[in-house]
Amino acid sequence: MQSHCLALVALLLAPFVTADVEFTKPAAGATINGGGAIEVAWKDSGSSPSLSDLTGYVIELCAGSNQEFSVLAPVVENGIFTTGNAAQGVTMATVGASIKNAYFLKITSTGKAGTVINYSSRFSLSNMKGSFPTAIDAAAKSVGSSTDGPPTSNQAGAPVVEPGAEQFDVPFGQQTGNVRFAPMMKVPPTKITKKDKSPLYPTSSYSVAKTFLPIPSIATTITQSQTFSVASRENTAAPAAMPTDDMAKYLARWKD
Repeated sequence: MQSHCLALVALLLAPFVTADVEFTKPAAGATINGGGAIEVAWKDSGSSPSLSDLTGYVIELCAGSNQEFSVLAPVVENGIFTTGNAAQGVTMATVGASIKNAYFLKITSTGKAGTVINYSSRFSLSNMKGSFPTAIDAAAKSVGSSTDGPPTSNQAGAPVVEPGAEQFDVPFGQQTGNVRFAPMMKVPPTKITKKDKSPLYPTSSYSVAKTFLPIPSIATTITQSQTFSVASRENTAAPAAMPTDDMAKYLARWKD
């Protein structure tokens, strides 16, 4: 059973290509103080595509073995590659136990051709105050001294499309595949004309989870970019002169 791993960094790459993100921090076998900051860094692995071809990413904290693991919590949400090859997040001391080499990071990156998931080397979190489900606890303990994380998972997905493409017109609940599309945010009108309100799209059905959920099939959601633009210019009108009548006396009261 692989539980929900919140997100590490989602890479949208060409289908079935090797991932291009190689973690350099945390170091393999490192011990990090649980419940505090965790520093993450990576480099271009040299495989196509290059980091410059990627856009956003999500990083998640995972625990367990390479075959059976659980996503515990997000470390970085809505990351952008253009800000550099490093990020920082926070680990909660209650998300798991202190088991040697039980933890690793998962990164899912977004680009223009698909989705690829990379994993970091294993590391330990000390002073943890939580616990794992029985299956994950046993899986984490079975790792022993190994520091190798799970292998790269390439998931060929629907290509990222330009704003206005038909994918954005399909209601979210009716979409399929591991990449979903959300329409652009509405721009507030300059005048209110509607007398009543109605939803833009039909509601989605849901059920309350009573057991551990399966691994999510949706890797990322792409929101359509805004297409409007705003222009401004300097006001060249001369400022009005200060009043000289009773208003001047009134304003003068507040100078002290």
